[in-house]
Amino acid sequence: MTERLDQLRSEILARVAEFIQLREVPRPFEPGVSTVPYAGRVYDEAEVTAAVSSVLDFWLTLGPEGDAFERELSTWLGVRHTILTNSGSSANLLAMAALTSFRLGDRRIRPGDEVITVAAGFPTTVAPIIQCGAVPVFIDTDVRTGNLRVDQLEAAYVQGRTRAVLMAHTLGNPFDLTEVLRFCRERDLWLIEDNCDSLGSVYDGRFTGTFGDLSTQSFYPPHHLTLGEGGAVNVTREGLLKLIVESLRDWGRDCWCPSGKDNTCRHRFEHQLGDLPFGYDHKYIYSHLGYNLKPLDPQAAIGRAQLRKLPDFIEARRRNWKTLRAGLADLDDVLDFTLPTHAQGWTDSGFQWTPGQPETDPSWFGFMMLVRAGAPIDRTGLALKLDEARIGNRMLFGGNLVRQPAFVQHLQDTGGTGFRVVGDLAGADRIMRDAIFIGTYPGLRPEHLDHMITTVRRAFRR
Repeated sequence: MTERLDQLRSEILARVAEFIQLREVPRPFEPGVSTVPYAGRVYDEAEVTAAVSSVLDFWLTLGPEGDAFERELSTWLGVRHTILTNSGSSANLLAMAALTSFRLGDRRIRPGDEVITVAAGFPTTVAPIIQCGAVPVFIDTDVRTGNLRVDQLEAAYVQGRTRAVLMAHTLGNPFDLTEVLRFCRERDLWLIEDNCDSLGSVYDGRFTGTFGDLSTQSFYPPHHLTLGEGGAVNVTREGLLKLIVESLRDWGRDCWCPSGKDNTCRHRFEHQLGDLPFGYDHKYIYSHLGYNLKPLDPQAAIGRAQLRKLPDFIEARRRNWKTLRAGLADLDDVLDFTLPTHAQGWTDSGFQWTPGQPETDPSWFGFMMLVRAGAPIDRTGLALKLDEARIGNRMLFGGNLVRQPAFVQHLQDTGGTGFRVVGDLAGADRIMRDAIFIGTYPGLRPEHLDHMITTVRRAFRR
C-alpha cells in the first residue's frame, strides 16, 4: 500500500509540474497593450508541487511545513525565532500586542503610553499602536529616503510616556538604524522593525529585521516572497517574546504544545492559574486576550520553495532599480529620486556615500519618484500617463497618514488626544502630493523596463 501511495504521489506531482510548465510560458510583450504590473507573484512548478504535496497529506492547519519554514527563515535572517502569521498586518498587530503583555512586568506598554512612528507609510504599521491602547507620535519623513527624520526623535520623546519605536523600512530602503538604535538603547525603549517591504535589505552588513527587539514580514503577492497571504514575526533575541507572540497568535492560550500534540511539558494537569481549579487542562488555559492568526500549512510549503529563490529575487530587484535609475538619469530637473539611507548622491558608477556612515543595500520594493514643482505635469498627470501605457503604479501607500479619514476620525473621537504630531509634517505632505512608484519586482523583463523608462521620459520630454 505504501509503495503504491508513493508511486501515485510521484505521478500526481509530475503531472502538476508538467501542467505549470506548459501554462506559464512567457507571453510576447506588446508595449501599451500588455500590462506591466508594479508587483506580482513569481513562481514556477516548484511552488505548485510543494502546495499540492502538502494538500495530499491534508494537514491543513499549521504543521510540519510551517515548523520547517519558521526554522529556515529564522536561519536565513539570523534571528532567534520566526512565528508565522496569516498576514503582515497581523504580524504588526501581534508584535505590538506582545509588548503589552503582563509577562513583561514594568517593561510592558500600558494604555496611554506613547509609541514613536513616522507619518508617511502604510496604515497597518500604525493602526496596531491604537488598537493596543497606545498613542502614536508621528514624526516627519525625509523625502529623499522615504524614512523618518531622525533629527525629530528627541522632540518626540517624553520621559515616562514614550515606550517604543515602531516604523517601516520604506520600499526596501533601511531607515537610519544607527541613530534609531542609539536613541532606543539610551532610553530603554522597545524597537519594532516593520520589515514587510524589505526582506533581504542590508544595513551595515546585516539584514534589516535583525536589529530591533521584534520585526515583521509580509508574504502578500507583491512582497519579496509570497505565500498568497501570510506574514511573520521575528524575535531577534529574547525568548520570552516568542512565547508571548505565539500565545497571542493562538487564541491567547498559555499552553505551548504544537498543534496536534499534548503534554509536551509533562505537567498538563498540574497547573494552578487564575481562578481555575487545580489541574485544569493546560491546553484550555488562556493567559492573554488573543486571536487566531495562523496561516495554513500548504502556504508554508509554498514559502519554503520561495525561500530557496529569495537571493535571486533580491538581486533582480536591485538590478531592476539600477536599470530604471540609469534610464531616467537626465530627468533630475523634473524628478527627485529616492536615495538609500546614508547616500549623498548617485552617478553611473553607483551611490556616493556619506563619510563615516554605514553603507546600505536596499532590496527595493519599488522605484519611487517625486515630481518637482514646475515640471510639465504633476504626479497625477504622470500616473495617468503610466495608466495609459498599462504600467502599474502606486502612491506611497497612505501618504501622510494623519490626513487619512480613519486617523482624522480617531483624533475627533478622542478629543484630540488620539495621536500626537511633531512639527508640520511637510515632508510627509510632499510625499502625499508628489510621490509615485513603479515596479522593481523579479518578474519584470528587459522589455518591461524599457517600456517603463520610455513612458516616463515621454511624459516629461514631449
